Amino acid sequence: MPNGISKLLDDLEALKLDFQARRQSKLEATLDKLNASRFTDAAQLIRFHEILLFLRAYPRSSQFLQRSENILASFANRVRLLREQDIELFPLTQPQVSGISGAELTGVFTYNIARYLAHAYPSQVSIDWNEYDRGDQFALVMRRFLPLLEEDSYVETYYSCVEWLRAAMGRNKNDLVWIINRFERLQAPEREKGELFDSLKLWIRWQFHPSSDSRTNLRWPSNKTFYHDAPLIGRKEVSLASELEGPSMPIKKLKQTTGLRLLDKGRATMSMRYRELHGFTYGDSRQVWRADAGRGLEIFVWGVPPENRLPILAYHSVLIVKNEVPVGYAEALSLCERTEVGLNLFYTFRDGESAWIYARILKMLQQLLGITVFSVDPYQLGYLNSEGLKSGAFWFYRKLGFRPIDPELGKLVEAEERRIAARPGYRTPASRLAKLSSGHLLFEHPGSVPGWDSFHIRNIGLAVQRQMAARFGGDECRMRKACVALVVRALGIDTTNWGDSELNTLSNLALVLATLSDLEKWSPPEKLELVQLIRAKGAADELDYLNRMQRHPRLRAALIRVGSESQTD
Repeated sequence: MPNGISKLLDDLEALKLDFQARRQSKLEATLDKLNASRFTDAAQLIRFHEILLFLRAYPRSSQFLQRSENILASFANRVRLLREQDIELFPLTQPQVSGISGAELTGVFTYNIARYLAHAYPSQVSIDWNEYDRGDQFALVMRRFLPLLEEDSYVETYYSCVEWLRAAMGRNKNDLVWIINRFERLQAPEREKGELFDSLKLWIRWQFHPSSDSRTNLRWPSNKTFYHDAPLIGRKEVSLASELEGPSMPIKKLKQTTGLRLLDKGRATMSMRYRELHGFTYGDSRQVWRADAGRGLEIFVWGVPPENRLPILAYHSVLIVKNEVPVGYAEALSLCERTEVGLNLFYTFRDGESAWIYARILKMLQQLLGITVFSVDPYQLGYLNSEGLKSGAFWFYRKLGFRPIDPELGKLVEAEERRIAARPGYRTPASRLAKLSSGHLLFEHPGSVPGWDSFHIRNIGLAVQRQMAARFGGDECRMRKACVALVVRALGIDTTNWGDSELNTLSNLALVLATLSDLEKWSPPEKLELVQLIRAKGAADELDYLNRMQRHPRLRAALIRVGSESQTD
């Protein structure tokens, strides 16, 4: 009965974090009862699925792990039974829970992810034409592949794009695969292909077959599992300073073939949650590292190839895996020793060792990238982000030791902390929490060189825009040419043997370097190191670029100065 299942789910929810030995038998009995239950409600089935995934990521024993896997393997059939009963399955498509085996989702994906899906899951993906309403744009783009399409699209006020497409496909029954194949053969730059495909805004249906990847069964194989036979590590037990000062964790660079498989798992992990991130879409399989963080936690980090890098910041993506189960992701946008780090632990796993996992990620970034200053964007804290506000993300970071960089916000935080200390059970009102979340937070490793409090990367960009308006009449091409010439002359650069990616990097960084009035006065060693740094940004491994920035105090000071100057009128 639905009410009986609800009670069992409530019990299981409470028991999943109870590690007392005497409660183990009740946990197993509750699991058995739910496994034997006939679900007639999608929300209840989702809840059972999410608790099981949590238990799979935090298993008590090898037997318990296998029990969780066996029950999870039944979900495609459970979803089928709901469908056969004409039970509403819309809840299964929601972003927080999408990707359950046996279910499906429909979403608009960019060219690169659509291409990945078409190649990786050709029997599971297709185009959902039911509500497609961009026939004019379809005709404009697809006439490259469908001869005489103009005859219909220009003469008729309405025409069926599907009819034309199916006539051209012949025996090929997969419309998405056919279209992707046509785009791949198109004689055009990759960026142009992407823009054309994205303009179609095709709705892609992805059906999660029992034998293929889904949130239910997607795993990254590991040689060892950590079994939890004691309470999980709570936030109060975590010290960021201690983690950063602690011993190094083992980090290994993966072979390219392994890196490619990992990136594919990452793309699947994100796509089945309707998420697309730059680093997952364009990840570089040649630059993937694995960190063994302990307790069954593996942290995978990778960069992006030169053609997809950011102009100034170094960019790295993170996939977080707990006992073979993907539990979250992160992004790190770094300049010198400072990084803007954004973490997202998937909803299902936030009751786990979240604070400890976050601390281990920062340790890995410190160890691999040389980062000692960590910044959190207001959106991560809950500013203009209802989910972050509701979860109290601000206090998660604050209690780990992050501090506001805005002095006025710092005073508000201290006042609120006094209220919390004086009034047991007090909770910060939502309106005040929104205010507290409106500014960046910083955490500096002891011994870090200060200076980042007022820095914002956008200030550097705004300084460049103002220079373009004031000196070049808004002409971006003329500005680039002039700035490159200035920097080449000031640094004595000979670009004869430079590759395209290095020249592109020079074109971008020259816009910033040209704002420095004393560049010509830098010492020869400083200039030489700067030239090597520019070339490193366009080389195979962006880590070298970041490390060189950390060893160039004069450039660091200049970037902080420009990035700390307010660019508002």
